[in-house]
Amino acid sequence: MSFVAQYIGESIEILQKLDAGAIEKMVNILAATRAGGGRLFLLGVGGSAANASHAVNDFRKIVGMEAYAPTDNVSELTARTNDEGWDGVFANWLKVSRLRAGDCVFVLSVGGGNLEKNVSPNLVRAVQHAKEVGAAVVGIVGRDGGYTATVADACVIVPTVNVVHTTPHAEAFQAVVWHLLVSHPSLKASETKWESVR
Repeated sequence: MSFVAQYIGESIEILQKLDAGAIEKMVNILAATRAGGGRLFLLGVGGSAANASHAVNDFRKIVGMEAYAPTDNVSELTARTNDEGWDGVFANWLKVSRLRAGDCVFVLSVGGGNLEKNVSPNLVRAVQHAKEVGAAVVGIVGRDGGYTATVADACVIVPTVNVVHTTPHAEAFQAVVWHLLVSHPSLKASETKWESVR
């Protein structure tokens, strides 16, 4: 089997194993957040930060929901990292944004954060802060989901079908799932451009 065929086969297997119930639960939480006037904060590091930026656009434009990603402001991100440390960069950003009950923190991550292994501690601290103030937490993560999966109100874990491809599949399926979310009839508020030009 060629590498291309193998990779496509892995992607098909992941699609078949995605937890539809967890996705529906996310839809309900996001719909309730929007209905209550809550805001959505998308957090990610590395490739997941780029996904967070793209998802902010989709939730704002298609869903009509107030949404932000702290990584979109590189000046503040790097100043906070330099002055306050990487661990607290997201939590401190959320504090200035006055994160509160009724808001939602949406984590995009391969590992979901793990303090013991010092992997994405900034995500862990942000989720801890969200829980402290009563904000909802949702996530799309890979592997075992780490801290995010253990405490989130709803979390989609991208199944690991080949450990060698954990990161590319996790980050690719973040995009698949968030595009599903913004296309869901319970969330979609505006037509996307190409679908409206028929």
